[in-house]
Amino acid sequence: MKKYAAGMVLLLTTASAVNAPAPDFSWLAGHWCLQTGDQLVEEYWTRPSANLVIGMGRTVKGGKTVNFEFTRIEIRDGEIDYIALPEGRQETAFRLTASGADWARFENPQHDFPQRVEYRRNGAGLHAEIAGPGKGKEVVIPFEYRACGD
Repeated sequence: MKKYAAGMVLLLTTASAVNAPAPDFSWLAGHWCLQTGDQLVEEYWTRPSANLVIGMGRTVKGGKTVNFEFTRIEIRDGEIDYIALPEGRQETAFRLTASGADWARFENPQHDFPQRVEYRRNGAGLHAEIAGPGKGKEVVIPFEYRACGD
C-alpha cells in the first residue's frame, strides 16, 4: 500500500499484522450538491473519526424527496468497506480496491447494480460515479458535485 507523509492525518489503520496506513478520507468531508432543473442531489460526509466516516444522501425533485441513502466507510474484516443502505433496505458492502490522495474506488462484483462506486476530489468539486453492467456494455452514471451554499 502506498506510504503517506508522516504529517498526514490517518483515518484508519488496517487490522493486518503490519498495520499499514489506510487512505485519509478527509477530502470527502462536506455538504455536496448537484442541481439539475427542479432536482437536487446532495450528499453529506462527516470528517473522519477513528475508523469511521458517515455519509447520507438524498434526491429532491419538485419539492419532494424521491430517494435517500445512508452510507459509511469503515474497517470490516480487516478491510476498508463502503457500505450503502439505500432507502432503509439491506446494506451492501463495496470493498476498497484502489485509492490515492484525493480519490477512492470501491467494488462489489457480486452486486447487481452498481458494482463500482468511485469518489474523486477535483479542486472545489467532487466527482462521484456509480457503474455496473448494462445491456452489452458498462453503464456509468456520473455526479458532478459542488460545495453547497449552506
